Amino acid sequence: MSVLSILVLGLTLAVLLVSALLVWSLWTRRVFDWLPAYLSGLRNRPRPGNGPVHVMFCFVDHYEPRWGNCDYETERKRVRRWCEDYPRLCEGHRDADGRPPRHSFFFPEEEYRPEHMKDLVELCSRGYGEIEVHLHHDNDTEAGLREKLRGFTRLLADEYGALPVMPDGRVAWAFVHGNWALDNSRPDGRWCGVNNELIVLREEGCYADFTLPSAPDATQTRTINSIYYATDDPHCPKSHDHGEPVRVGGQPSGDLMIIQGPLGLNWRWRKFGVVPRIENADVRRTSPPRMDRTDLWVRTGIHVAGRPEWVFVKVHTHGTQEGDVDTLLGPPTAAMFTHLESRYNDGERYKLHYVTAREMYNIIKAAEAGCAGDPDLYRDHVIPAPTFRAAQK
Repeated sequence: MSVLSILVLGLTLAVLLVSALLVWSLWTRRVFDWLPAYLSGLRNRPRPGNGPVHVMFCFVDHYEPRWGNCDYETERKRVRRWCEDYPRLCEGHRDADGRPPRHSFFFPEEEYRPEHMKDLVELCSRGYGEIEVHLHHDNDTEAGLREKLRGFTRLLADEYGALPVMPDGRVAWAFVHGNWALDNSRPDGRWCGVNNELIVLREEGCYADFTLPSAPDATQTRTINSIYYATDDPHCPKSHDHGEPVRVGGQPSGDLMIIQGPLGLNWRWRKFGVVPRIENADVRRTSPPRMDRTDLWVRTGIHVAGRPEWVFVKVHTHGTQEGDVDTLLGPPTAAMFTHLESRYNDGERYKLHYVTAREMYNIIKAAEAGCAGDPDLYRDHVIPAPTFRAAQK
């Protein structure tokens, strides 16, 4: 065998090995479940028209003070750290509307303590964010789920003004499901148990779910990078696997709006220099908010159909875990804010808007209603702002 033949054979084997490694990595991380939707999105991504692209940036936190079954003093330290350091992190950072970064604290019903809530309400009343609903439950029933949601949301609204109350007296709130298991979507049936969960959420006052993306978890839907209405099938789990896109001039349908964050493949940040990382909008120490990630979030272009110049970027974290908090409240996140403000807030090509989960939903509903122009006008379009009464006493 000639030297050339040996080189060709070696190169071929290397290519096959790398290809096998890539396929194995994607298969084990369940990428092929949503890869068709991802590739379709790349082919069919619409181009914004004239004028600036408005970037709505929302940071969703699965905020769990009791994470790891810690002791009480650790819980208090975690909450105090956010209340003390987050305002310092936001110093000098403003969007096109003069607002600081705004954090959405999705607080678990089962981890409620009055002292934690009082601290977060005080922080949010200063303009740094809002509080929403998080829940971990297992082997639950419809009745048990309703009792948990109704009691917790009424408590947050009545005692703290932490959730808005609609004119008809209904408490309005957004939701993130613990363990990603929205609508009983885990294959093993753990961490939920309620197949009609979307219906229950809607009937109890939830206006939108912010759980996704959850990849590489098995709960990840085939629908990705979308804002859509899901219709619940009470006889089957994971009814939000597909849905009807929210569109300009459209009407609400189904049971619940699903607002997803970016999901895709990051070829600029590869494992071993070969395998692309899954970009699932999770921010932590091992997945810091690098500039290439931030650019990919914006470039994904999640939008209401017919309004591509309004881009919705929702990223998520678990903000109380000690291994990650220095990233979330330190230089990496400050650098992310600086990058957003320098690249996506020039006033001509881009305008940046820091929004809470509620404000993001309101702007989506404004787009659906045909509103255009500056999204800052629509932060309270449908759901009013919370009053945070406890912080004012």
